[in-house]
Amino acid sequence: MIESGPIGVFDSGYGGLTVLKEIKRLLPQYDYLYLGDNARAPYGPRSFETVYQYTLQAVRWFFKQGCSLVILACNTASAKALRTIQQNDLPLLAPERRVLGVIRPTTEHIGELTKSGKVGILGTNGTVKSQSYQIEINKFYPQIEVYQEACPMWVPLIENNEYENEGADFFIKKNLKNVMEQGGAIDTILLACTHYPIIKNRIEKFLPAEVHVISQGNIVAESLTDYLTRHPDIEEKCRKNGSTLFYTTDTTYDFDVNGSKFYGQFIQSKHANLEE
Repeated sequence: MIESGPIGVFDSGYGGLTVLKEIKRLLPQYDYLYLGDNARAPYGPRSFETVYQYTLQAVRWFFKQGCSLVILACNTASAKALRTIQQNDLPLLAPERRVLGVIRPTTEHIGELTKSGKVGILGTNGTVKSQSYQIEINKFYPQIEVYQEACPMWVPLIENNEYENEGADFFIKKNLKNVMEQGGAIDTILLACTHYPIIKNRIEKFLPAEVHVISQGNIVAESLTDYLTRHPDIEEKCRKNGSTLFYTTDTTYDFDVNGSKFYGQFIQSKHANLEE
């Protein structure tokens, strides 16, 4: 028997904190353990193999901390590593534990959000190149047309606090123009990177009023609520003291300062060494 432990939430850096915030809003009773692999971020430009190895290393770390359920609150890790971990590694490492991502729950709901049947996806290079959203949306809603745009400058601008100026607006407008010109009747834009909710207001400023901009946090939180209801065997292994601990593979001071704006309140982290 596995003792109960926290729910693990993983991201390459800070972005997953926007997801954790929404999960805690809906499910405050559980214990949570957040890990940001800031020392090796960003994951977006890295190869599939590198992202897979980094993500697997993080999953092993979570398991050592007693987590029976780990959420990859990172689109790049979900796109490049989740399926391999679920199918190849989990049966050998810990068949009684679960690792979930953010892409599937988002794509399951996308059809309910668009009226025109045309959806724009904004993400990192890694997420866009993986075609994960295209593949998953086609499974659930084959009639929906998907248009993708990689936004490689957005994460660095956000993490360096340079997203509220004209320089940032140049890149935001450029990427929005590119995706909207691909499909003129796009009525739903999905922010397929957990960093992007930080600039949601600026994105909306450069889009027609009828275009809805969707972030993933609340969708993932609602999906997790449903998952725990449907899987009582996993739910009973999730400890319920209402506590949250934060870890980073990089400098804790930087993580606390920058992470607080993603999480919406002050956080205090500890350092994690994934190679131990």
